[in-house]
Amino acid sequence: MKQRSLIERLARHLATDASDDWPERVADAASMLAILKDPDAAMRDAGDETVWRAMIDAALRQRWQIAGAGEGDAARPGTDEEGEFDLPPDGVTGNHADWVHIHNPQEKSS
Repeated sequence: MKQRSLIERLARHLATDASDDWPERVADAASMLAILKDPDAAMRDAGDETVWRAMIDAALRQRWQIAGAGEGDAARPGTDEEGEFDLPPDGVTGNHADWVHIHNPQEKSS
């Protein structure tokens, strides 16, 4: 069985009623992951929130690697996560983590 990324698995789950349309649900999956990025009190008590945020960032970066996704996705490289407004060219690097909500600079990978 193929090991799919978390964001693809979420998108496929969201598209259960129309399984062929899962690429259109990648943006929804990314939004869900962005919400999960900030752990609640119980989650913080259970483990290291810095590691958790780094793991969510890694999952969010995979959004741009999913084949076939993006045609219906309003977000695109160089925009905010929801695709609502363009980010200035000097504010966006080749690091996809710059396009998601990063709280700590050390979470960005080079």
